[in-house]
Amino acid sequence: MNFESPLVPARLERRYKRFLADVTLADGSPLTIHCPNTGSMMGVADAGSRVWLLHHPSPTRKYAYSWELTELPDGTLVGVNTHRSNALVAEAVRAQRFAVLAGYDEILPEQKYGSEKSRIDLLLRGPDRPDCYVEVKNVTAAVTDGVALFPDAVSERGAKHLREMTAMVAAGARAVLVFCVQRTDVTEVRPADAIDPIYGRTLREAIARGVEAVAWRADLSPAGATLSTTVPVVCP
Repeated sequence: MNFESPLVPARLERRYKRFLADVTLADGSPLTIHCPNTGSMMGVADAGSRVWLLHHPSPTRKYAYSWELTELPDGTLVGVNTHRSNALVAEAVRAQRFAVLAGYDEILPEQKYGSEKSRIDLLLRGPDRPDCYVEVKNVTAAVTDGVALFPDAVSERGAKHLREMTAMVAAGARAVLVFCVQRTDVTEVRPADAIDPIYGRTLREAIARGVEAVAWRADLSPAGATLSTTVPVVCP
């Protein structure tokens, strides 16, 4: 996936009101930008960080730039735009890049399903195989020794999705949870039990009942992003 235009570097001053951030451009100009990430952004929104912005020239937008990447002091790039995750996973499925979701010829986004009135990110259909319900979770949380954590804040919605997927497996379908790791230094993904123990417990129960959990890491640059590498999901 290539970005719509070349990204613009800046320095982060602060992120606030969930959807906004103040930055300073390379020429010293201050700018308020849109933040396409409503999570805590733990470890990737520190003041002084180098960030990369996408310009949206539409005159109808209130904020002409949005935040795409954070560059950490060691050069690690983190994709902070959570809206990219579904598109990255759909692109990987179409390209048959990962065997676990190969062989499906129909990809239906945002399909209603389940007793708790949810929407699945991607519903996959193919010949001679059960429907596959794919839930995508964006992973950017701060890591130690290559370990990424999800979620970075309490996620009741995430636990609900796991219950819905477990029910689909019981009904004869497949259900696959894809952790979309938009961070170039990650070697494994774990549930963030200290942040949300209910999510961690529900994830383990879902896996025990047949929900598949995989993690795919993106190659990131100011030019674009591509899911290219499988990393393990570890639930000790």
